[in-house]
Amino acid sequence: MAKVSSRNSNSSYAKTIALKIFPFISWFEDYSTAKLRIDFISGLTVALVLVPQSMAYAQLAGLPAYYGLYAAFLPPMIASLFGSSFQLATGPVAVVSLMTATALEPLATAGSESFIAYAILLAFCVGIFQFALGALRLGLIVNFLSHPVVSGFTNAAAIIIASSQLSKIFGVYVDKAEHHYETIYNVFETAVTHTHLPTLGMAVVAFAVMIVLKRINPRIPGVLIAVIITTLISYAIGFENNYKAELSQFASPEVREKIKRFNSQLEEMNELSEQRVELTHQLEEARESEGPHSSEALRLEYLVELRTTELHSVKRDITEIRRELRLMDIKKGENEEGETVFYLADELPEGIKTDDNTWRMKIANKKLDEGSILLMGGGAVVGIIPEGLPGLKMPLIQFDLILKIFPMAIIISFLGFMEAISIAKAMAAKTGQRLDPNQELIGQGIANIVGSIGQSYAVSGSFSRSAVNLAAGARTGLSNVFSSIFVAITLLLFTPLLYHLPQAVLAAIIMMAVIGLINVGGFIHAWKAQKYDGIIGVITFVCTLGFAPHLDKGIMIGVALSIGLYLFRNIRPDIALLSKYTDGTYRNSERLRLKRCKHIAVVRFNGSLIFANVNFLEEQILELVSTKPELKHILVVGNGINELDASGEDMISALIDRLRDRGYDISFSGLNDSVMDVLRRTQLYYKIGEDHFYRNATRAIESIWENAHKGSDEDECPLEKVCFEGMPVAEEDMISPDILKGPGKKKPPDK
Repeated sequence: MAKVSSRNSNSSYAKTIALKIFPFISWFEDYSTAKLRIDFISGLTVALVLVPQSMAYAQLAGLPAYYGLYAAFLPPMIASLFGSSFQLATGPVAVVSLMTATALEPLATAGSESFIAYAILLAFCVGIFQFALGALRLGLIVNFLSHPVVSGFTNAAAIIIASSQLSKIFGVYVDKAEHHYETIYNVFETAVTHTHLPTLGMAVVAFAVMIVLKRINPRIPGVLIAVIITTLISYAIGFENNYKAELSQFASPEVREKIKRFNSQLEEMNELSEQRVELTHQLEEARESEGPHSSEALRLEYLVELRTTELHSVKRDITEIRRELRLMDIKKGENEEGETVFYLADELPEGIKTDDNTWRMKIANKKLDEGSILLMGGGAVVGIIPEGLPGLKMPLIQFDLILKIFPMAIIISFLGFMEAISIAKAMAAKTGQRLDPNQELIGQGIANIVGSIGQSYAVSGSFSRSAVNLAAGARTGLSNVFSSIFVAITLLLFTPLLYHLPQAVLAAIIMMAVIGLINVGGFIHAWKAQKYDGIIGVITFVCTLGFAPHLDKGIMIGVALSIGLYLFRNIRPDIALLSKYTDGTYRNSERLRLKRCKHIAVVRFNGSLIFANVNFLEEQILELVSTKPELKHILVVGNGINELDASGEDMISALIDRLRDRGYDISFSGLNDSVMDVLRRTQLYYKIGEDHFYRNATRAIESIWENAHKGSDEDECPLEKVCFEGMPVAEEDMISPDILKGPGKKKPPDK
């Protein structure tokens, strides 16, 4: 019998270990064909939303659209296999995509090979940090991001995300300014005269389809249908209309001169950048070898500053020339020899036949090929998407780069996990599933690590897709495995069909998705709970908007305010003087306008007695003693004291000596076991006296009242009966005066 019991115990232990390492084993307990069918349908339904959304979010992150499909391939599957939630759908999300772009824009040009490599490395760092937190059972550390901070940041991020897509909606191109609001102003300024109406029309069609279908039935995949309709329209009307022209085909000498000047300025910028890098390297060596204040170090420091100033000047020139070239309205015509020539619209010669189309130059932050200058006569589309699954390879590990991006990786880790666990908890409340936040951290971490090996950028749990998964009836995480399989099929077979998908439609998808992130009610709720929480939420919101695109500054300010407020509350905990109230309990006398006993001060302390606040309690009690000449006894109601450290114990000991030397007595009520243990271990319990500790305030007052009131001229003691100070509190807080106790009881004064 003992052997059977031991065998069962070993089997149970092995099962527990297996579930810890491979949580997905629990999926298949009581699994059936019916559940498999439901998970399959749920996975397909989520994939119909995931494919277009992931492409849109990749562009928000500054990456080519197909990297969104890479991020939607492995991470959803891995996060489900090693996470704890059955319905959480992981993949590209708006906030993490925006934070990725924010983190990498100072380091590389969006969409460039370096930018892509850095995004993949960032995902790897996020995964490592999340996995480490989960493995060390440190999931509670995310509590440093308080709800008001997250609410303020999320609302601001939603506005930033939505407004960042306006240039694609209007079909205009502007350079990003130092602040996001300046960029948006430039977009509107350009859109007034240069909006590409077919592009705007595509966005309007996409919005209309998604809004109408959502109102008809939220379960209809409106995003996918909008993509299909607009892609077919784009293909049918030839929405994309590009032409690669040679420099000699531009009739205007002004245009040719600006293009040449643009290229020469870019060459000069690259040369200055290389010189500054080399000079900076020499400066570091000079500081190490000759000292930071040596003549050589000062000379090199001057040269670095000079190159920096020259570089800023050249960049301003490049930005201005690029803006002028982008805003040129160009007409395509033929000269007398039948050759294609491009003219400025306001310089078009009489008699020249044109195609009645307005062409504009597409210019990025790189040199124009004078033999192949791209002119756009239509709208922007997704273009070529590489067929096949992404290759598996380790991210390019550069430790100096990791040091630069790791602070942002930490912020993304926290934000991403908070979003994921909040969604998972909301769904668990409906399904009754038990969640393990640390296991979810491990799952999200492994998903980002493995995803980065599969060329994915950072991912997290998606609210919209998780809601779709739950509504479709998903029973286990196998639904997310099916979603990943469907994405893989799309990469293998259907990428050519996405070529003509308009970029404006992806922008519309993003804007529709982030509308749900805007929640003004969160500020109001926080304000009602605690005014300072509402203020922190608003400050975080304003700072995030004001500092954008440097989003980390906004959230760091919010975190600093939350921590500062927490420390302030701990330094100055709530202290109240109690008197008897109409319900027979002892309540805050100041709040409820109650008189106080002359001889006994009942002091309620709501906070742990630790090094940060010991002086505050001591000061309050000594001030009380100095203002009450007839005071004899102080009762400290310590139900709210959950911790007592060495500083607190030392303060109490000194305070006891000081009060008793001056003829006052002091007692304690409601102290919990952990506090009493500290008092006993330090012998302070015996110094105060066993008879000076009470289980509650009522017993304490009954014990000390008579001795404290010997020879008293107090007619009615506020600790014996209810005595209002002037007008009583609001009527809804009153109860029948018949319960008032004590001799000669009277009703409280009428209002």
